[in-house]
Amino acid sequence: MGEVVWERNFTLALVSTVISAFGTAAAPVASAFAIIDAGGAGSEIGLVSAAGMVPAVLFFLVGGVIADRLPRHRVMVGASLVSALAQALFAVAVLTHSVRLWELVVLAALNGLATAFAMPAAEGLLMQTVGREQASKAFAVFRTGLNVAQIAGAASGGLLVGFLGPGWVLVLDSATFVVAAALRALMRVEGNMRRREGMAVELRAGWSEFTGRRWLWSSVLQFAVVNALGVGAFAVLGAVAASQYLGGAKAWGLVLACDAAGMVLGGLIMIRLRPVRLLVSALSAVSLLALPLLALACGAPLLVVCASALLGGVGVEVFGVNWMTAQRQEIPQEMFSRIAAYEAVGSFGLAPLGAALAGPAGDRFGVGVVLGCSAIAIGVATALVLSVPEVRGVLRHRPVDQLSR
Repeated sequence: MGEVVWERNFTLALVSTVISAFGTAAAPVASAFAIIDAGGAGSEIGLVSAAGMVPAVLFFLVGGVIADRLPRHRVMVGASLVSALAQALFAVAVLTHSVRLWELVVLAALNGLATAFAMPAAEGLLMQTVGREQASKAFAVFRTGLNVAQIAGAASGGLLVGFLGPGWVLVLDSATFVVAAALRALMRVEGNMRRREGMAVELRAGWSEFTGRRWLWSSVLQFAVVNALGVGAFAVLGAVAASQYLGGAKAWGLVLACDAAGMVLGGLIMIRLRPVRLLVSALSAVSLLALPLLALACGAPLLVVCASALLGGVGVEVFGVNWMTAQRQEIPQEMFSRIAAYEAVGSFGLAPLGAALAGPAGDRFGVGVVLGCSAIAIGVATALVLSVPEVRGVLRHRPVDQLSR
């Protein structure tokens, strides 16, 4: 792929993702307050949120097959337009003061279904539009832009809801999906639609590719532990711990801000840093996520918790860039999206359960105990995956002429 084409495709992918990520980060604030304004409460907000998650998990694998079968940027255009329609209808319901819970559940499910097709296509498209020799730096730039957009969207979401109302913020979110779809339609991605072999056959081919790489499935098992225990405990019990001894919501907001700042810092570091052992660097960085859990479990001062959250955010990005670079190097292009789908199902399938159980476990055994055990689980999972020979020694940066095409 020529340098000019690569620059155009990557730039369009980056800009479209940043625009849509800004709206997506602001939308949950608008959604929550729209439900509250209509007389709902936490249970209704949770139901709508869950309605968006379930279709995504159920259809990730189908989305992966479709994204490997069709031009990925076209799949992204279709998914973006579906999300735009869902958010526009949600906005109309809010602006006309006709919010009904069942309608919001249906619209959230429609958005989740679009996500099931968008996520594998987006990851495969990014891999496809990044030159092999520039992969590490390109992924670092991409993830930094994505994190800045998410931080800005989440931060401005509350302000925009306060000034404009939740309905107009949902209109803005819908508009960002339309703009992103238009930008993706301008992409020129090499490759034609390939011959169809049947959904089951292509799913089996993706599964064989996934299970045939020990470094891949063993790493995903680590992600499952981290997302189910670590992330769930941090998101749910971290706020409880902050309210108990750090001073409440303001302190917790500062901790989350440090975590987000760490992600941006990690992305900037990875623009310049290029570790030789990709997976050792990536998976070792995951252990940094245990630091804020340990700090909260030990009742550390706010400054220590914030510093540990900053390091945890850095670890997320060091992991993310090296993980994506390893996949770009080792996974065949025609399998990008199916592998992304299997990875998503394995990594996040247990996350809702972990988040649901974190609260009751904290009530039963104590917040500090659950946070501490979650931190230990992350450390154990990291040590186990680093004991896999393929992780320690096989995946290194290789010469360009030896990379997977």
